[in-house]
Amino acid sequence: MPATDLDLLIQAAQRAGEIATQFSGPEAKRWDKPEGAGPVTEADLAVNAMLEDMLPKARPDYGWLSEESEDNSDRLARDHVFIIDPIDGTRSFAAGSTTWAHALAVAERGEVTAAVIYLPQRDLMYTAAKGQGAQCNGAPIAVSDLTDLTMADVLAARPIMEPQHWQGGQVPDFTRSYRPSLAYRMAKVADGRFDAMLTLRPSWEWDIAAGDLILREAGGQISDRAGLPLMFNNPHPQLNGVVATNFELHRALIAALATPDL
Repeated sequence: MPATDLDLLIQAAQRAGEIATQFSGPEAKRWDKPEGAGPVTEADLAVNAMLEDMLPKARPDYGWLSEESEDNSDRLARDHVFIIDPIDGTRSFAAGSTTWAHALAVAERGEVTAAVIYLPQRDLMYTAAKGQGAQCNGAPIAVSDLTDLTMADVLAARPIMEPQHWQGGQVPDFTRSYRPSLAYRMAKVADGRFDAMLTLRPSWEWDIAAGDLILREAGGQISDRAGLPLMFNNPHPQLNGVVATNFELHRALIAALATPDL
């Protein structure tokens, strides 16, 4: 049995990559989940089946939360829980792109303590354990030190630029970029390639749990869209958006965002 949770997640992510890359994205069977929950492929389910077998066997007292498993309340009584997205960026995977990731995390009493984001077709393995820093392929990473929001390169979807999302309808004059996979966007902020990422839509825990720790261990600041800390293993596993960057830009983005209508 691996000595640490991070060791276990790294082994699991490597196995996940071996399985997923056996499928050709455009040729993999694909269908839409009910109620507009997005697409799923046979690769997602094959990876999930392996992870749901491997990880609970190694840590039988941990709870389980995965995008591709039926949820139940058992996890709420556990101090530790696996939070898993078998393939984050399924649309990208199905289109034949290489920009998709396995996102694996362990949370303890609401806080993520071990995390992996692995992009097998890009040979990128982002890892972090609480208090031990963050790495990409074993090398330390750190967030950008940019402090001027108007100079920032921000990963976000196009709707972010609509005036109603910003105080007084004034959209900050930053550069907007985009990458598929929320987990990958968070990793690219953690390694300093981009200065910030944000999404204002309700966000599933499995999309962001791994990135939460990796970014914090890279010296960053992360919160929901209202500036509140992210807590995981909630009864309804969805959070109020994500703002992730360094401390100075985080303060600037939260101040610039409009208060959402309740």
